[in-house]
Amino acid sequence: MSARFSLAIDLGTSNSAIAIADLESGETRIIEIAQTVGPNQIGEMLTLPSAVYIPHSEEFPESSFPLPWNDAGERVIIGQFARERGALVPDRVVTSAKSWLSNPHIDPKQQILPWRSDIAEEKLSPLECSRHYLQHLREAVLHTERAQGRDWDLAEGEIVVTVPASFDEVARSLTAEAAKAAGLEDVTLLEEPQAAFYAWMAQTGRDWRKLIADGDIVLVCDVGGGTADFSLIAVTDVEGRLELERVSVGEHILLGGDNMDLALAYALNAKLEAAGKRLDSWQLLALVHAASKAKIVLFDDAGLAQAPIAVPSRGSSLLAKTVSTTLDRETLEQVVVDGFFARTSVDDLPRESRMTGLQEFGLPYASDPVVSKHIAQFLARSLQNVKASEKLAALVEVSAGAQVLMPTAVLFNGGVFKAAPIRTRVLELLASWNGGRPVRELEGFEPDLAVARGGAIYGRHRATGKGVRIKAGAARSYYIGLETSMPAVPGYKPPLKALCVVPQGMQEGTELLIEGREFGLVTGRTAEFRFFSSSVRSGDTPGQILPDAERDLDDAGLLEVAIPPLDVPMGQVVPVRVSPVVTELGILELWMRHTNSDRRWKVEFQVRTE
Repeated sequence: MSARFSLAIDLGTSNSAIAIADLESGETRIIEIAQTVGPNQIGEMLTLPSAVYIPHSEEFPESSFPLPWNDAGERVIIGQFARERGALVPDRVVTSAKSWLSNPHIDPKQQILPWRSDIAEEKLSPLECSRHYLQHLREAVLHTERAQGRDWDLAEGEIVVTVPASFDEVARSLTAEAAKAAGLEDVTLLEEPQAAFYAWMAQTGRDWRKLIADGDIVLVCDVGGGTADFSLIAVTDVEGRLELERVSVGEHILLGGDNMDLALAYALNAKLEAAGKRLDSWQLLALVHAASKAKIVLFDDAGLAQAPIAVPSRGSSLLAKTVSTTLDRETLEQVVVDGFFARTSVDDLPRESRMTGLQEFGLPYASDPVVSKHIAQFLARSLQNVKASEKLAALVEVSAGAQVLMPTAVLFNGGVFKAAPIRTRVLELLASWNGGRPVRELEGFEPDLAVARGGAIYGRHRATGKGVRIKAGAARSYYIGLETSMPAVPGYKPPLKALCVVPQGMQEGTELLIEGREFGLVTGRTAEFRFFSSSVRSGDTPGQILPDAERDLDDAGLLEVAIPPLDVPMGQVVPVRVSPVVTELGILELWMRHTNSDRRWKVEFQVRTE
C-alpha cells in the first residue's frame, strides 16, 4: 500500500509536537494537540508539555479529566495541566522521562518515576512515560484531523519519530518500542538536528542552495528545555549538485533552559533573603516558574527594563501574603547570557565531573553549566573524528594547526534560542574562535516546531523518493567486547578486546557479514555481552579488533541474553560469524550466524543491566 501522508512526532524532553504532510497536496501542517488544561477542561495547543502527573486517588472527583477520545480519561494526566499541577505537587509529576531512556545505569522498563518520590500509587517506567506521550499524540492527531473531515488510516502513512542525535542505540530502540506499544507500527527514527535542517530547507524553498555552498560546514545548535544537542553537516558539490552529509554528533548533554530558570530563581531568592524575606521549598518551586515567565517577557521585549515576579504563599490564611520582587535585565543577562554562554576561549573545555565519593543517584546532569565550553568540546571532538577517516577528511577542509572543526554557518534550534541576545552571543563566540571571521546565521528557524515539521518533510521524501536527503547513517561506531584467548596467569586479568561491528555512517537498509573471522558463541545458557561505542573513531572498519576496549572506547552497557541451545552439550561454544544490520527504520540489529548450519541468534540493543 502506497503512503498517503507523512506523520512526524517530535518527542521532546520538555515539549512534544506533531506535524503531518499530505502527499497529494504537498501541504505540511502543525497539528494543534488537544489536552487537559484543568479539571473537565480541554484545550488545544501547538505543543504538548512532556509531563505526566499521577493524581492521588482522592485528589480529584472521578472522571474529572475526560479526553475527546476517551470519556473516562486516563489513570494519569498528560500535558499542560500535568506540568502546572506538578509545580505545586512536585513528587507526583514526571518530567525529562526521555533523558532516563539514555541513562546507562538504570533499567528503563522499571517503575522508578517520579524519581525520589514516596507516593503510594504505582510509579511509571521511563518507557511507559514515553508510551503515554506517544499514545496521547497519536489519538490527538486522529481526533483533530477527523474533526476536520480527514479520517486517516495510520497504516497508510509514513510515520517518523525524532530522537536526539546523541541518543545511543539502546535509547533509540526503546523509543521505537514505546511507539509500537502506543499503536505506531514501523516508525522511522530521525535525528532532531537533521529534522530542523529539513524544515529550514523547506522554509527557504529553492533559495537554500543560494544560502549555503560547497565547502560549508553547518553547525546545528539545539538547546531546549532540558538538553543540548549538536551536529555538523557538510555541504559538498557532486557533479554540480549540492549534497549534504552529517559528519559529527555530540554527546547527550543534560543542560538547557530548565537550568537557566533555576539559576535565575536562585539569584532572585538571594535578593529576597537580603531583604529579609525567606521562601519555603514550595515557594522556591513557584519562584522557578515565575522566573521562567519573566525571562521570556524580557527576552521578547528588548524595551523592558524589568519584569514583575509574584510568589504566592501556600494556604488560605488571611495572613498569607504574596512575596513580590522584580527580574531586571541586568540580572537576566548576567545570569543567563554571561553565565551559560560566557565568552570562553576555544581551548576552555567543560570541567570534569565532581570528585565527591558519594553522590545522589539520578540523571547525569552536566557538571559544567557553561554551554560555550560544551560547544568548544564538540567542535574539538569533531575535528578528531574527521581526521580519523579519509572519507570524512575529503569532505571538509581543515586548516593546519586547527584546534577545532570550525563551522561556516549556524542553524539554531530549541526554545532557548528564541532569545536574540543568546543567538548573538553564540555567533560572537564562534567568530572569536575563528580569528575574528564571522560565522553566519541561517535565518528563518522555528525553535519549537521545526523538528516536527522537518520530520514530516523527511517522511514525505522517504515515501515519494523525491527531495534532497542528508547522508547520515549510524552516528557512532559500535563494538562488542571480545574475551582474550590466552593461558591464565595468576594476578593478571587480560584487557577486554573490542570487535567493531558497526562503523560510523553505516547506512539504513545495510547488512554486513564480517568475513574471514569466526568467533565462539556460548549456547544453551544466559550469556553476557559488553557493548562499546565511539563518536571519534570514524575510521574503524567492521571486523577490526581493538586491543583494549575499556581504555579506548565508551561503555555502552552490559546485556544478558539467553542463547537457545544447538544439538550440543549445554554451555558448548559453537563457531559463528557476526552480521550487523541497520534496518530501513534506523534500528540496529546484531546477528550471530552459525558457521555450520542456517541457525542464527539476534542480540538486541534493548535493556542495560549493570
